[in-house]
Amino acid sequence: MPGENLSRDEARERAALLSVDGYDVSLDLRSAVGDADSEPRTFRSVTTIRFRCNEPGASAFADLIAPSVTAVSLNGRDLDPSEVFDGSRIALEDLAAENELIVDAQCAYSRTGEGMHRFVDPEDGEVYLYTQYEPADARRVFANFEQPDLKAPYRFEVQAPDDWTVWSNGAGELVDGVWRFAETKPISTYITCVVAGPYHYVTDTYTRTFEDGTTLEIPLGAMCRKGLAPYFDADDIFLITKQGLDFFHDHFDYPYPFGKYDQAFVPEYNLGAMENPGLVTFREEYIFRGKVTQASYEGRANVILHEMAHMWFGDLVTMEWWDDLWLKESFADFMGTFANVGATRFTNAWITFANRRKAWAYRADQLPSTHPITADIRDLQDAKLNFDGITYAKGASVLKQLVAYVGQDAFLEGARRYFKRNAYGNTRLGDLLSALEETSGRDLAAWARSWLQTAGVNSLTPQVLLNSEGRVTELAVLQEAPESYPELRPHRVAVGLYRRNADGDLERYARVETDIEGPRTVVAELAGAEAPELVLVNDDDLTYCKIRFDEASLATLRDHLGALTDPLARALCWSALWNMTRDALLPARDFVDLVLRFAGRESEIGVLQMLHAWTNSALVHYAAPNWRPTGERLLAEGALRELREAEPGSEHQLAWARFFAVVASSEADFQLLKGLLEGTAKIDGLEVDQELRWALLEPLAAHGVADEQVLAAELARDDTASGKRHQVRCLAARPSAAVKAQAWAQVVESDALSNALVEATIAGFQQPSQRELTAPYAEKYFAAIERVWAERSIQIGMDVVRGLFPSLQDDQETLDATDAWLSTHEDAAPALRRLVLEARDDLARALRAQECDATAG
Repeated sequence: MPGENLSRDEARERAALLSVDGYDVSLDLRSAVGDADSEPRTFRSVTTIRFRCNEPGASAFADLIAPSVTAVSLNGRDLDPSEVFDGSRIALEDLAAENELIVDAQCAYSRTGEGMHRFVDPEDGEVYLYTQYEPADARRVFANFEQPDLKAPYRFEVQAPDDWTVWSNGAGELVDGVWRFAETKPISTYITCVVAGPYHYVTDTYTRTFEDGTTLEIPLGAMCRKGLAPYFDADDIFLITKQGLDFFHDHFDYPYPFGKYDQAFVPEYNLGAMENPGLVTFREEYIFRGKVTQASYEGRANVILHEMAHMWFGDLVTMEWWDDLWLKESFADFMGTFANVGATRFTNAWITFANRRKAWAYRADQLPSTHPITADIRDLQDAKLNFDGITYAKGASVLKQLVAYVGQDAFLEGARRYFKRNAYGNTRLGDLLSALEETSGRDLAAWARSWLQTAGVNSLTPQVLLNSEGRVTELAVLQEAPESYPELRPHRVAVGLYRRNADGDLERYARVETDIEGPRTVVAELAGAEAPELVLVNDDDLTYCKIRFDEASLATLRDHLGALTDPLARALCWSALWNMTRDALLPARDFVDLVLRFAGRESEIGVLQMLHAWTNSALVHYAAPNWRPTGERLLAEGALRELREAEPGSEHQLAWARFFAVVASSEADFQLLKGLLEGTAKIDGLEVDQELRWALLEPLAAHGVADEQVLAAELARDDTASGKRHQVRCLAARPSAAVKAQAWAQVVESDALSNALVEATIAGFQQPSQRELTAPYAEKYFAAIERVWAERSIQIGMDVVRGLFPSLQDDQETLDATDAWLSTHEDAAPALRRLVLEARDDLARALRAQECDATAG
């Protein structure tokens, strides 16, 4: 990654100097098929940029990452590429007031999901292309000024193989063998897009008639690889799309401004999705090859709506620099759930948000790399790492708090003014706050300072005093903050009181909405209430905090958590108990016990699947090592019991089947998995489709029950791109020193694997049952990561540094080795140090939790 970074100061200087009038980009992608003339395989990219300079005679630079540049022309003057191009920048000297730059380059196809990604389908040999740029990889495809505040309109034209279709942000047509696309509105470089290949493509239309009688018609399209066409449920994708467009038109009062709305589900995608206007890209795993639970459909709908919200928050109005990334991501994350609940069949999506998205935020906000929602982004490497739980989920949680604080109507009216005032422009935090202050009548400066400009998460704990008659004398909420981030914030919360009724159901009988300020707040309205068995201090999940319990409430949950009838309250309690486990306040074995006793009664499938993931983490990372064998046995027995008792054919049965495969540990467990694969064992209603077959195979491979021959036979049965990824993961999971050495070499010493296969290999390499086998790689990890970071793309560097950290060597020796690396590499790239610091913090947390669990034994 040398020479590819761009600092905030450089971007500000360039934005002050230049303004861009337009781009013409011509790509020749015919080289994507057939034999490559050389490596890396390249395509021709010719870019014309028309731009102004407000200081004639000044110097600047354009961005381009390419193996070679054929020609550069500035204002009709030919420049020597060897003199002006250094591999990532093109030097531009003696600029005029009005300028035209023409760059003819050979750009490289990507195998890392960055730039122009090229994928060869192993099923039929077809080639598929798509682009992915955020934050700054458009420069791998065409010369540009790669920063969000130099917006411009774009005209793309593309030559492609004869049997291909090509899509871009604007509507396209094939003219004389060239795909020509309508000029875009002014947009940032990182949201331009090209998708090309023999994709399966389905169309529909959205129509909206406004109050003034005008009609908006939006052509809809959805595409995937031909091999996934049999599984492509485009009707449901279009349903969610139309519901979302209706919802956002109702609430935003600004017609969708980008013409058509295509959605491309593409292979080997690093992200969930990307909000390219008119051509949204998604990871193709959102096309389900087998049976999945409703949580998967809800998750897909949330992503569709998240990306759609970006058409206004992010595309129409864009942050000036990556410091204010939250201006688009926090809003889109909030709006995805807000629209899911308000427009689709997924009316309980706020429960998933409370349970899943906020867990991501709570973890990120307790890492040493935590940062304010409005972050300090010095350069592009900082930006790449800040697509995190703070920017997305904490930001969305804080916006939910803001809606409770100013009211939904004022919040949405503020958004409407923000769009209209800043359309096709770039903004900072103050631009949004001024609009919201106008509509709410509140001064938001103090709120923004507490919530947006400080880091850390507060804990709220109830304190209950009872009189001799068993009634509440005083109920107070105590607020705490970590020493490192001591900010106590204003919280708008609901406090709920719960008791069991005559049927034994734990139900709410009192609720008060109030403002929490400072270290102790008395909730006067609850004085005189009957003594509660459970106090829930963030009922209805209005604020962003870690919920704690008083002793009586915790005792109630230990005995009666399954009796809590409200699904959101139950999800909040589960989340709080998980946070206590991570904070070494609740022994891991106690959390496992709660799951074994109460998870089988959980009605919300998304909550159940989150509990499965948490419980496995509790066992692998937070349980005392000498208790792990007991925990493995208990979890496997419990999962199998729930699997057999679940309603045949239900999504709960499927969830328990997948969880049983994850925690299977005994010979009997493996024999059952093997029997389910071979058809000699049967569980009524459980359909073992291809995706479930791979899920059952991985533990068999990891424990030496399924060998290379078995995995090859399974790939022959499922000889697809998805099957290949599964097989690679299972191959790397086998318990052999030679296997681990090969996997390590393929990922660390070679760049031959694509991003998807790097990810699969790393996932297989790290197996909790193979701690001793992978122990030698702890030392190798610290010896390799600086070289990997320097030589590989930032995406692959992140995957390797995160994925191969020796987290399963969870002892003081590994912690000391991590500290030694950090102390001797203070001059390493800040983004690399951040990743290692985060991994160190996770390891230290695990050791504290293990110590807590050991004392419970």
